[in-house]
Amino acid sequence: MTKNDDPHDQGSSYVSKNIVCEVKEREALSTELTPCKLQIRREKIMDEENRAVAETERLLLYSQNQQLPTSLIRCLYLGHFLSRWSARMWEFSVALYMINIWPDSLLLTALYGVVESASIALFGPLIGQWVNSQTYVKVLQLWTLTQNLSFIIAGGTVISLLLSSGLKSLAFVSLVSVTYFSGAVAVLSTLAGTILIEREWVVVMSEDQPHGVLTKMNSVLRRIDLVCKLFAPVVSGFIVSFVSLMASAIFLALWNIISVCLQYWLLSAVYNGIPALCMRDQKRKEPPASNPGPSTYMSKDNSDSLSEDRSDRPSTRVFGCFSMLPCLGAWRVYLDQEVVLPGLALALLYFTVLSFGTLMTAALEWEGMPAYIIGIARGISATIGIAATFTYPVLESRISTLRTGLWSIWSQWSFLLLCVGSIWVQNGIESAYMLIAGVAASRLGLWMFDLAVIQQMQDQVPESDRCVVGGVQNSIQSTMDLLAYIMGVVVSNPKDFWVLILISFMVVTLAGILYTVHIWRVRKHLFHFEKLYGLVQCLSRSAS
Repeated sequence: MTKNDDPHDQGSSYVSKNIVCEVKEREALSTELTPCKLQIRREKIMDEENRAVAETERLLLYSQNQQLPTSLIRCLYLGHFLSRWSARMWEFSVALYMINIWPDSLLLTALYGVVESASIALFGPLIGQWVNSQTYVKVLQLWTLTQNLSFIIAGGTVISLLLSSGLKSLAFVSLVSVTYFSGAVAVLSTLAGTILIEREWVVVMSEDQPHGVLTKMNSVLRRIDLVCKLFAPVVSGFIVSFVSLMASAIFLALWNIISVCLQYWLLSAVYNGIPALCMRDQKRKEPPASNPGPSTYMSKDNSDSLSEDRSDRPSTRVFGCFSMLPCLGAWRVYLDQEVVLPGLALALLYFTVLSFGTLMTAALEWEGMPAYIIGIARGISATIGIAATFTYPVLESRISTLRTGLWSIWSQWSFLLLCVGSIWVQNGIESAYMLIAGVAASRLGLWMFDLAVIQQMQDQVPESDRCVVGGVQNSIQSTMDLLAYIMGVVVSNPKDFWVLILISFMVVTLAGILYTVHIWRVRKHLFHFEKLYGLVQCLSRSAS
């Protein structure tokens, strides 16, 4: 919510305008009043002005005192932590399970990656529409139950596969299929929870709050995810290394049995303790208006002009006849947003091998890099990502969300030049270290850009479209992730990994160009050259 949208400011402005009009009217009549009556009238006007000023101060004080309860914010963060920890633990462990179930092939691992990415790519828009159409309570209940139950079932099937290593044919295929299906359902449930918390609840909770509240909450939620990404594999790895793979699967199932109750209790406390969430949920229960969205708060003329503008867009002409289909309707909503270019730029960053994923890890191991060095590098990379969540609020408060995104995407691009340079280094180990350094350093720009784009979507996407846009955005990102896996299958020889590096770098370049075009469209300029010129002059004077 912008400053001009604050209802308290609008109320105080309205009172002030009425006072000014009344003063002018009474001054016009002052010539017809006796001095005594004129003095009484002036005192009355002064009393009304004093009351208006007092009312304005009261409203401002009330607005400032409506801070979010710290205990409920902590409940939100802890509930989000439980959800992300389960997802990150499964994300790391499933590869170990599959490679141990079928030791001589990467087929099971690759197939699971395809199933998971394809599920989000296909059903992500539908998940967003479903979250948008249901009440907060129903989404919370189904999300927590389905996610944790799916991980419990997946852990159980893995235990069965590990215990019955001699299973073949139908029984083996059935258990693997159930594992795949449970993992895919768990990932889709996690997506629903992510949309609910990151795209809906934090926006509603930060309304009528200072601008920095939303930025801080976004940063903390992303920090929690990165902490889970860093430490969940460490915990799982210790259990696998020092106990057994079976113990890891049992721990996963038990964790989710405990987590489902605690997670629901924490997030229910947040919902019941923050009136804004309950009030917004009541509005969602009401029957939808004939033309929901931003036009609900516009005049009829503005609504008609907005409809005419949207009808001229290519996305409206292309998808108009298919708007009854759920997926295509969601895509139409997404393409009608002003933040479509930043969203596409963010999605393109998932079409890369320049991350500490399976493809780059395999390439580093082929180059002779010790496994513990790769693990340390992954930890350093995650730590830099966590540092980005502290840096982003500071930078955003100084140069705005738009420009923070611009500087972030191009800083990531600059660090990735090290990865490109590693192609021409003859020594394999030195080349690997350059690749690691470039990827790790680029995480600072990557995660700041991620936060900048998410906040733009929160600020600029209408309330009625927010969940749908979030679902489509995650669908595009998963599609790009899937294409990266396919790219690794096509170029499967580790000697040709340099080809994947160049393709990934060019995709990041394209993402930077798309976001730069968006900045130019919105601001009509990229840099304040007059400020740069003034800075150069100051430096030249100080040097002389």
